[in-house]
Order: sequence, then structure tokens, then C-alpha cells
Amino acid sequence: MKIPGKLFLSISAISVIIVLIGIVLQNAALYKPFALTAAISLAIGLGSWSSSKGYQYTAWIIAAVVAGMMFPDSFKNWGGVNLRDKTLILVIIQLVMFGMGTHMSLRDFSGMASTGKGVLVGLFCHFSIMPLMGFLLTRIFHFEPEIAAGIILIGSCSSGLASNVMVYLAKANLVLSVIVTAMATLLAPLLTPLLMKTLAGTLIEINFVDMMMEIIKIVLVPIGAALLHDYLKRASKSQKKAINVIALLSAIWIVLIVLFAKKFISHDGQLQSIHLSGFFAGAVIVGLVYHWLYLRFPKLDKLMPLISMFGIIYFTTVTTAAGRDNLMKVGLLLFIASVIHNAAGYFFGYWLSRLFGMDKNSSRTIAFEVGLQNGGMASGIAGSMGKLGTVGLAAAVFSPWMNISGSLLANYWRKRQPVETIDREPGKLSD
Repeated sequence: MKIPGKLFLSISAISVIIVLIGIVLQNAALYKPFALTAAISLAIGLGSWSSSKGYQYTAWIIAAVVAGMMFPDSFKNWGGVNLRDKTLILVIIQLVMFGMGTHMSLRDFSGMASTGKGVLVGLFCHFSIMPLMGFLLTRIFHFEPEIAAGIILIGSCSSGLASNVMVYLAKANLVLSVIVTAMATLLAPLLTPLLMKTLAGTLIEINFVDMMMEIIKIVLVPIGAALLHDYLKRASKSQKKAINVIALLSAIWIVLIVLFAKKFISHDGQLQSIHLSGFFAGAVIVGLVYHWLYLRFPKLDKLMPLISMFGIIYFTTVTTAAGRDNLMKVGLLLFIASVIHNAAGYFFGYWLSRLFGMDKNSSRTIAFEVGLQNGGMASGIAGSMGKLGTVGLAAAVFSPWMNISGSLLANYWRKRQPVETIDREPGKLSD
């Protein structure tokens, strides 16, 4: 281990001692800054061991929660900018999703024929177990309506790329994982608002069309831009030329929308549709510009996950700061709910897959796909609703635990490979 790593871990340990002393003395000026110092030092120090690097991202999420809890007023406005502004939140969540999308490929969908049964099982389990379990937990714990709606929301979101990482670490069926994640993401604009309307409609007002439009902007638009970049990697000269023409037309369309849409269209539904078309036009331009940058800076794709991580840390910090008072009241219950929700996803995802005739390795994959939700998507939707500190609170609590439990389960399964995986080609489902 490198000496700087030892240094940061030592700083973290010393800071924890000071925090405990500060709590005993009831001296907030002492324990607050050192609590943040302990969390940040731990996150940096974990990167010193190859065996603990997988937990570093989770440590940064925890540091974000600590920052939001200890210094909430510092993460509400910066230089006159409202950190919870809907437009700012939309831009950042799109950046997060775009970063995730750069690690998806159009070829990910090519395995549909060989993994069709697994995909159907995975999607069925994902969009049934988690939203229903979230609904059940709101009945058990009796959270306030908006916080309860947030639990149902995170259960109704698609799985994220974290599931792919955990499946890779567990040496499970990565091909199946990637396809289920991709398909769940594409179905989210329809199924997430439908589930929210059905299960959370009595808790908060849910406008199905508005939520569907927001999810399309949050998920499909940035991922579409990333997939365009992937397409351009293998496109012929004529295909690239066609994309350039489409990008030019897209730019013209955006200008027309900005100049004339509100002047000549008064119907809200039509205006909303035209604005959405402008987002897709923007996706074409962003995908093309990013590909142009990628050709000049080939390491750009490797930096995008770091940008996505920053965006999620931003959401976690701002959400925690906005909902600090609520967290002080129900934080422990929310954490207990997150553990139950997550464990139910793993348990029922695995055993229902076995019941449907899936092999053990593919069932492990489905367990991760069901148990791990897209917390960034949930935060983005909550932010677009203007309820980051209530509806978005569950995502801030559930996300760190999902990363911790996922890492632990992945490493456990990695050391206990099913015998059947030796007898079949990796990445394929058994008959």
C-alpha cells in the first residue's frame, strides 16, 4: 500500500476519534468538520488497495451524505445559483446518463435472440418485485406521503450500470445483465410513470404524461446521444455524412423552436411535444460533437464514468441537504427500509429466476438486475418535480446501501462459482 493511502486512512481514524469526543462534549463546531474530514479521507484512502477500490465510489457517496447532513446550508445556493434548480438538475442528470450511455453499445442488443427468456424474466421480476415491495414498505413504516412516494419511485425505476459492474465482479452472465439493463432503461419512460400512477397516485399528484416526458428527457435523450457516438465509431463515410446533415437540420430546428414555438403554438400538449423533439435534435448534435472530441481525445470515454460519479455525488449531497430535517426524523427507518427493499430484490430475483428454469449464474444476474435500482434516475425525476428533499430522499439513502450490499454479494458469489458454469460458454444461458 502506498504511503499517501496510509496517511489518509490514519487521518480518517483520528478524525473519527475527534468526532466522538465532539459528540460527547456536544460541540458541533468540533464534530461537524471532522466528520466530513473522516469521510473524505476514508474515500481517498480506500483507493490505496486494489481489493478495496470497488468500495471507493460508495465511500464518496457516504461522504456526500455526511456533507449534506453536517453543512446543509452550504449546498443550497452557490453564488446566487440555486443548486436545486430544475434546469440545473436536468442538465446534470442528463450528463450522468450520457456518461453511463458511453459504456453501452448498439451491439449490446445483438444478444436478444440467445437471451430472450432471461430478458423477459429479468424485466418481469424487476418491474414487479421492486415497486410492489416499495409499496408494501410504505404501508409497514407509514412514512409521510412524499417520502413514501420516493420509496415507490426508486422501486419503479430501471436498473443502472451498477448492476453490470456487480455482475462482472461476480463472474455471472454479463451479456444478460447488459441487455436487461438496456431494455429496462428503454421501458422506463412508460413503466415508471405507470407504476407511480398506480401505486403512488394516492400519495402525491402524478401526471402520467408529464412524468413520461421528463423520463424521456432524463434517460432516452442522453443515452440516445451516447449510442449515436457508438454508431459513428463503425459508420462508413456516407453514413457519417448523413449524420452531419441530420445534425445541421437539428440545429436549424432548435433555432426555430426557440424563436417561434411559443409565439405560434398555444396548446400545451403540442408545445410539450415540440420541445421534446428539440431535445432529441440536441441529442444528435451532442452525440456528433462528443464523437468529434473523442477522435481527438481517445481517453474521453474512460473519463465519462468519473463525470457520472460526480453528478451522482452532487445529487446525493444536494438531496441530503434539502431533506436534512426529514432525515433526522426518519433516516434510520429509511435505512432499514432500504436494506429490506434491496434484500428482497436479491432474494426474489434469484429464486423466481430459478423457478422459471434459469441456471444459477443467470439467476444471480437477475438478482443484481432486480436488487439494484437507478438512484440517479430517481433523483432526477424527484428534482424535476421540485421535490428533491422529500420524494428524492429515498434515493439518497437507498443508493449507498445498494452499492455496499452489491459489492459484498458480488465478491461472495465470485468465490463460489456454480459447477454448471464450467460446462458452458461464459455469457450464454443454459437450455
